[in-house]
Amino acid sequence: MADITLSPIGYLATPFRERFGIPRQPRLAPHARGQLRLLRPYDREEAVRGLAAFSHVWLSFVFHHCSGDWHPTVRPPRLGGNQRVGVFASRSPFRPNPLGLSLVELLSIETRTGVVLTFGGVDLLDGTPVLDIKPYLPFVESEPAARSGFVEGPPPQLAVDFSRQAAMQLCQHESRWPDLAALLCEVLAQDPRPAYASDPLRRYGLRLYDLEVKWRCTGMRAVVEEIVPAVAD
Repeated sequence: MADITLSPIGYLATPFRERFGIPRQPRLAPHARGQLRLLRPYDREEAVRGLAAFSHVWLSFVFHHCSGDWHPTVRPPRLGGNQRVGVFASRSPFRPNPLGLSLVELLSIETRTGVVLTFGGVDLLDGTPVLDIKPYLPFVESEPAARSGFVEGPPPQLAVDFSRQAAMQLCQHESRWPDLAALLCEVLAQDPRPAYASDPLRRYGLRLYDLEVKWRCTGMRAVVEEIVPAVAD
């Protein structure tokens, strides 16, 4: 059989500039917004005609920063990183084909200069190649009685506080990123640390937009200590 060739319809711009800190599922951080500018020849108004009538869409995408070979088993974070399940029983990015599917809220469609779509609740890295968009149909794609295997509901959330210094720095950056505080709280509440992390003295860093956020975690509480411009890579 012939190889299959797929071409992106566009590249998603998001606040997440590195993998650490990205919510592990879509819609866990509603203030995480992403924009997709469709590439030619897909950037035509008629290609999105009728899409605004849908509140949510599926994004088919490529895990473009995953390196290494796939493995038949993986260690899901929800199992503490200690138990293995089959790769096809997980949403691990390390798959035979690095393809993903994400359900996001469709916030707006702009067609004055090409086609630009804005989404809420994104869980994707900045620059993610998007392969396709499909409308979400709740009457066939929502099944309340479905079993969810080892994923028993949403994980417990951390309380999020800001040090005095971080609160002052937050005010300095909110003119550019008005939802920064809400986004930070949503991201850190999900506890992005590795499952094995338990050192209360360890200081973590994550990138949001062009900022570096320094924080610690003790028990069920995350404390943001510093928000500074990120050093260019």
